[in-house]
Order: sequence, then C-alpha cells, then structure tokens
Amino acid sequence: MYELKTLLPQFEIKLPTCMYDLKNVSLTGSPSTGAGISSSSSANNGKDTSAVVARQDKVLLQLEDLKAQLGKIRAGLGLCGKTIQHTTGYQNGGLKEVPLEDIVINGHPNFIPYALLALKNAWRDLYTIDIKTFTHSTMADIGPAAREFEQNLAKVPINESLPKINVTLIWKNCEHTEMISSPTMYVPIYGEVNIIRYLGRVGPAEYRYEGSPVCNEIDLVLDICYQLLRCTTHKSQVAMVRLLEKRLQKQQYFGGSQMSVADIGVYSSLIRMPAITDKDLTPALVAWRKRAKLVTKI
Repeated sequence: MYELKTLLPQFEIKLPTCMYDLKNVSLTGSPSTGAGISSSSSANNGKDTSAVVARQDKVLLQLEDLKAQLGKIRAGLGLCGKTIQHTTGYQNGGLKEVPLEDIVINGHPNFIPYALLALKNAWRDLYTIDIKTFTHSTMADIGPAAREFEQNLAKVPINESLPKINVTLIWKNCEHTEMISSPTMYVPIYGEVNIIRYLGRVGPAEYRYEGSPVCNEIDLVLDICYQLLRCTTHKSQVAMVRLLEKRLQKQQYFGGSQMSVADIGVYSSLIRMPAITDKDLTPALVAWRKRAKLVTKI
C-alpha cells in the first residue's frame, strides 16, 4: 500500500496535577482471568475510591465547622441571621432588594403626569418621591397648568427618614410620557400607566400588588386607563369609563377595600380628561372619586 506521512505531529499531553489520581478501572486483567478486571485491580480501585470518600467527608466536616464559626461571629456583631442581603425592611414579593437608581421622566405639558403628585401625596407617610422639575430647550413655555402642578409638587414635604427615590421631571416636546430608569443606557418605559406600575414595584409594601390575589384585576384596570388616555372621541371615552364602573362594582376602591396603584391610575386619567364630567360618571364612580381625592389631595 502507499505510505502516508503523519498529518498530526507527535506531542506530549500533560495531565493536570490538581485532581485525585485514580487508577483506570477499565484495565483488563491477566490473560489467565480472561477479559475481566483482575481481583487485585478491583481491590486497589476500591481502596482509592474509599480514600476519596474519606477525604470528602473530612472536607464537609471542616465546612460545617467554618459555618458554625461564622454564625458565632455574626451573632456577636448583632447582624441579621438571614443569608439574603437587603437594603430596607420592605418585602418585594420575594425579590432581592437593590439600591434604586435615580429616574428621569420626560413629559409634555399638555400631558401632565398627575400620578406623580397623587403618589407623592398618598405615600407621604410611607415613602418619599423627591421630584425636581426642569424645562427642556424645546419648550418655550410650559403653561399655567404645568406651573401649578410644579407648585403642588413642592408643597408636599420631603421626609428624609423614609425610603426615597429621586425623580427628575423634564418638560419636553415629546409625543409620549417616558421614563428612563437606567443611567447607563437609554431604555425608556413609555406611558404614565407603565410608570405607575414601575413605581408600584419599588414603592412601599402597602402598594406592591404582584403578590396580591387581585393582581390581575389591578393590571386590567391599568390597561383600561391606558386605552382611555388614547381615546380620540368623547363617545369612546365614555365607553372606557363604563368599563371602569364595571370593575369598581360595589367596592370602595378598584381591587378591594384598600387604595392601590389602580386607583392612582384611574384618578390621574380622569383629571387628564376634562371632557369627562360628573354627568358621564355613575354615582359609584363619583363617590369613589371623592374618597380617592382625600388620599391624592388633587
């Protein structure tokens, strides 16, 4: 046959030295015992395996002893015994708490995010939303309504002892209200309703609804608010209000007997719809709005 040259060069393979050295259990026995593993090889392999197991048990005992020592040190320092680190005393549906970044909200003066003022008033004893406003160069004048909104924001006191999130509201010539939560990349959250959802997740535990039995109901009400803000005719606006009335039924608030972010969304949406008057609201919605006004103070 033709003689072929070796394509791959011969090189030495160096085995790692950081692992336990075990004999090859697949070695065949002597010719007298056939193709099976010899009794002496089996005995040696059993000893090697037992040695590895014994060493593993020793390491596990050392780890348990180290854990006990760390527990004594933690107890001596008076630290929390939980292994999950947290930054506040609030629970977030089992999620790990992380420091909040400052957020920026771009909004047009014609679409004032009244939900910010409503949440700031509703959370005044639970959570602080520190809002600072600025005007972008694209806006020559923000108008009287936006200026009044700024004044009302400034009237709500800041409690530094409470958990706080800093919000920068920029009046800008933009089509949608948008929130930027990341300081390193431009990933906006569009729409006032979605901003309410975000603040509801990072705000006080009393307003976090993801672990609530009425979670889907609250999301549905916020979805109706989203559609309401995009209605272009009075007829379609009234139709959305009728859907809200069905969700309220005979309850004190949307979602139950306690105020929630769903109520914040509905209340802010109705303020932004001046065409909707008391004549368009059912008695149940009128009564609800009076109760919500005591909390939102708008």
